[in-house]
Amino acid sequence: MAGHSQFKNIMHRKGAQDAKRAKVFTKIIRELTVSARSGLPDPATNPRLRAAVMAARANNMPRDTIERAIKRGAGGEDGANYEEVRYEGYGPGSVAIIVEALTDNRNRTASEVRTAFAKNGGALGETNSVSFMFDRIGAIHFPASVGTADAVFEAALDAGADNVDSSEDGHEISTSPDDLGAVREALEAKFGAPEYARLDWRPQTLVPVTSEDTAKTLMKLLEALEDDDDVQRVQANFEIPDDIMERLSQ
Repeated sequence: MAGHSQFKNIMHRKGAQDAKRAKVFTKIIRELTVSARSGLPDPATNPRLRAAVMAARANNMPRDTIERAIKRGAGGEDGANYEEVRYEGYGPGSVAIIVEALTDNRNRTASEVRTAFAKNGGALGETNSVSFMFDRIGAIHFPASVGTADAVFEAALDAGADNVDSSEDGHEISTSPDDLGAVREALEAKFGAPEYARLDWRPQTLVPVTSEDTAKTLMKLLEALEDDDDVQRVQANFEIPDDIMERLSQ
């Protein structure tokens, strides 16, 4: 099992998504508000807002909740002034971790992220201390049901995508950051709205974690970071054998 997105799939199967529904909604509402404030409040002309709306729908957020968040951002009614911040550091096993957050209090968020690292065998580093080990990409994800691997690959190739990775969890299309919007629009016209379309971080190489104790501590760190309301996304460059992950997920 490689990478943090796979970790999230395991956790979803364990039912963690249901247990954290309120936290998921908090993060999405914050992204809806910020994206509406940073551009036009119309998802059709604001790619970031469109992605946030898609994420909200994928998590079954009520329509009126989505609309209230957009109106709050567009009208500047929310008293909080959120800013985007990125934290970088190392987890157990020398795994590189990037944390992206939206916060109205840098000191609070930095303290909470630093504490999560320190309590779970990691260490928070300086900006750009690990990001050079990742590539900045556009990531688009469709459910497996939209088409076969060959059909999605051909459509993505025609749309100008760089790569397609298909599995039972769906189709992950990667693009250059500049091409994300155009590729998303072309694929959406063919397959419907994706589950998400966003800028992401892709590890250049993966760090093998073969100790079950190290893997367990790493999972605790990643989960602690995900649990923080200010944290929007976490990416890491680990690879854990399937047999260890199966034992950890029991």
